[in-house]
Amino acid sequence: MRLSDEFAVVVEATIPAPPERVWELVADISTSARFSPELQRTEWLQGADGPAVGAHFAGHNARPDGYEWQVVNRITEFTPNERFGWSVLPEIATAQGDAFARWYYELTPEGAGTRVRHGMRMGNLRTPLHAFIEANPDQEEAIVGARLTALRTGIEAVLAGIAEDVTRS
Repeated sequence: MRLSDEFAVVVEATIPAPPERVWELVADISTSARFSPELQRTEWLQGADGPAVGAHFAGHNARPDGYEWQVVNRITEFTPNERFGWSVLPEIATAQGDAFARWYYELTPEGAGTRVRHGMRMGNLRTPLHAFIEANPDQEEAIVGARLTALRTGIEAVLAGIAEDVTRS
């Protein structure tokens, strides 16, 4: 796969709890940081204290190779018990529609549980990945493949953590 291809990762899992319980976890921006190998912590910005369309939060990330970075996220979708989406931005002032990536959770009742789709799609802004590929064009497919694998692994870890949390409570 090349960076110019549709760059997206979506993972689905059935969580053994009703949507309302799963929603409590996915709408809490600190949940992913508890289980993700990359997202280390989150914090609300500009006086926000909870999720709502237009609210911003910071995501502090780190990879095992020591690379660390911070991004600003703007909540773009918030339909309780159904869908929570946000855009990853370089700063709060980024124009509407521009993003490094777009992430989401989508919940659907399924029997006594909830089907959760958690995914991301690359946005239209350049990322450090673009520069790395430009410096190593002959390795583009391997670089993109490794990044997609890391993203999938992280999403799977978050969904597994959510499933474990709801079975403990």
